[in-house]
Amino acid sequence: MVYSPMDVTRLAAVDAAQAARVLDEVRNATLAGERARLGPRPVIGESWGRMLRSGVDPDHDFRAGVLGPDEIERRRRDSPLRHVLPVLRQGLLSVGDITQHIMVVADAQSRVLWREGSRSVLRKADGFGFEIGADWREEVVGTNGVGTPAVARRPVQVFAAEHFVRTHSAWTCTGAPITDPCDGRMIGVVDISGPWETMHPATLAWVDSVAKLAEAQLRERHLTALDRLRAVAAPVLARVTGRALAVDKDGWTAAITGMPYVDRLALPSTIGADRIWLPTLGRCSVEPLPGGWLVRVSDEEPAPRGATRIALDLSQPRRWSVTVTGVTGTWTHELSPRHAELLYLLALHRTGLSAAALADDLFGDPTRTVTVRAEMSRVRRYLGAALDHRPYRFCEAAEVQTALPDDPLHLLPHSTAPGVLRTRQTAPS
Repeated sequence: MVYSPMDVTRLAAVDAAQAARVLDEVRNATLAGERARLGPRPVIGESWGRMLRSGVDPDHDFRAGVLGPDEIERRRRDSPLRHVLPVLRQGLLSVGDITQHIMVVADAQSRVLWREGSRSVLRKADGFGFEIGADWREEVVGTNGVGTPAVARRPVQVFAAEHFVRTHSAWTCTGAPITDPCDGRMIGVVDISGPWETMHPATLAWVDSVAKLAEAQLRERHLTALDRLRAVAAPVLARVTGRALAVDKDGWTAAITGMPYVDRLALPSTIGADRIWLPTLGRCSVEPLPGGWLVRVSDEEPAPRGATRIALDLSQPRRWSVTVTGVTGTWTHELSPRHAELLYLLALHRTGLSAAALADDLFGDPTRTVTVRAEMSRVRRYLGAALDHRPYRFCEAAEVQTALPDDPLHLLPHSTAPGVLRTRQTAPS
């Protein structure tokens, strides 16, 4: 009998042993360069391709150094994930204990920071280095339920021989990324793991739902913090003449006076002076407030339009940024996965793209112009005059530089945008 990749997933719910054997055949054939009777699921096949190109050894259980206790505590203290541990425990551990699973919470670098659950499963996890402080990046330990969701930027279930390293084939892992609602940064991954016999197709939706609950709680914490800042800023703004805003450390507006409302400012990554230049407002003075900044807009003549250089850095697998250098200085903004795709496509097409063409390159659907316009409006909040529209493009006067991965196939590995996929597919092998 021949199974499609989706059939194998369903088969695992009925006959996990048969599914594991089928997947083992698929992996063995793939690693041997043979044509199998079926291929892996796309998300797994893409991961295996990354592993083969990067030289991960499927027969070698490599373990990077485990973080020391002090560094683990520092990362825990600095991680926003500490605020949502109760939600993750409530959503996952009560069931996980019954079904012989463990919950693993890793940071954005795929370092395991918390690990709880069934004691017997914890002991098994110790056997292959799945422990507190361990490095579970995909490029270190192969396809897995922590590192692969961090690269793919979506929930991923890795069952039995879908793990690239053979010693992990007795395991099933289901992980979902957690993003910071303030800026779209991925801050970590939550994973449910255990012996492959316990695999269930519904686990993927379960873990993803709990991850979204965690993100909702982070969003609620952010709104509460903005309310506190608003209360502090109200009497200050009442005494200000001219245009001014109170914003939090990420640029989200708590209160405003003398100007139309804007929901967020693109602040520099560090504010080391009392005068800065912002793309949408021009020259501003800044003063610290508890939990944020008071930003006063200057009435001086605005800075010259345009940018000298725009540097788009897509060279890292999980962190992308744009740096703008102009007459007002240099500033850097970290990009979300979607904005990294958008700016890469604009860098490819310096003469510009219409909303329909950009929608086609992003979604394979030229009718999704409303979505494109909304995203480009968000991009313009921090790039401002560095972008033109009708068509969308970088301003003509700017020098645009793009830093890409050494291997073009590693470009924006999370992306399924047709415009990005075409670039990967035409990359020299």
